[in-house]
Amino acid sequence: MKNLKHQIKTSLLISTYNWCEALSLCLNSVLQQSQQPDEIVIADDGSREDTKLVIDDFSKKSSVPVIHVWHDDIGFRKTIILNKAIAKCSTDYIIQIDGDLILHKHFIKDHIHFAKINMFVCGSRVKIKTNLTKQVLKTQNINIPKWDKGLKSPINGLRCTLLSPFLQHWHRNDYLYARGCNMAFWKSDFIRINGYNETMLGWGREDSEFACRLSNAGTIKRFLKFSAIAYHLDHKKCSDANFNINDEITQEAITKKKTWCDLGISQYL
Repeated sequence: MKNLKHQIKTSLLISTYNWCEALSLCLNSVLQQSQQPDEIVIADDGSREDTKLVIDDFSKKSSVPVIHVWHDDIGFRKTIILNKAIAKCSTDYIIQIDGDLILHKHFIKDHIHFAKINMFVCGSRVKIKTNLTKQVLKTQNINIPKWDKGLKSPINGLRCTLLSPFLQHWHRNDYLYARGCNMAFWKSDFIRINGYNETMLGWGREDSEFACRLSNAGTIKRFLKFSAIAYHLDHKKCSDANFNINDEITQEAITKKKTWCDLGISQYL
C-alpha cells in the first residue's frame, strides 16, 4: 500500500457556478497545498466571464495543468458538467470538491494517504457562518481560526490522521450520507457505473444517488473524518424545486440496487 501512495496520480475536480470571489479563495487554498494534485479540472456550470478571468489568472500561478470545462448556462446541470469534466481527467484518482470550499493545506495529501483500491471516500466539512463568510470574502484570507465562533461544527476542523482509520466505517450503509463537495473515487469505478445520472437536474441528491450505485456495484464507501479538512462558505440555498423528483430517482436506485444509469459519462468518452 505504501508504494500505491507514491504511484497515485490525482485530479482535483472543482465544481463552480457564478461565484468568482469564493472560487478565488478556493483556488488560493489549492496553491498552498503541501502536496499538489497532478492536474486541476474545473467543472463550470455556465459561469460568466469573471469566473474565467479568475481561472486564467490561477492557471498562470499553478504548477500543474488547469483544465476549464464550461457549458452554456441553461439551468442547474451539475451532473452534466461533472460528467463532462471527469471525461477530461487524465488521472486514475479523482478528488472532488465544490468551489465554495477553503481547503486545509494538507487536504490533498490526506486524501491520497487515505485512498484504497475498490473503495471511495466521503469526507466532511466545517461550515462558516454568514458574518464570518462575509469577512473572509472581503479579506480573501484563507487562514480560518480553528475555534472561531463564526464556525459551525468546528470539531470537523480537527485534524488527527491517527484517528481517521477508526471512523472509516461510519455511515457506510447510509446511502443518503454523501457529500459531493468532499469526495474521492477511482475514475475506473466512476466509468463502471456510468458516472453521474444526468436525468437528475436541479439541486439535490445527485451525489447520494451516485454513491448508492457505486456501493451497489461493490465499491466500498469509507468515511474520512479528522483528515482532509475543508471549510464551507455560507450562501443562499439553491432552489429545491426538483428535489422530490431527484429523491425518487435515488430511492429507486436504493430499492432496485441499481449499478448503472442510462444517461451518464459514456456519451463523452
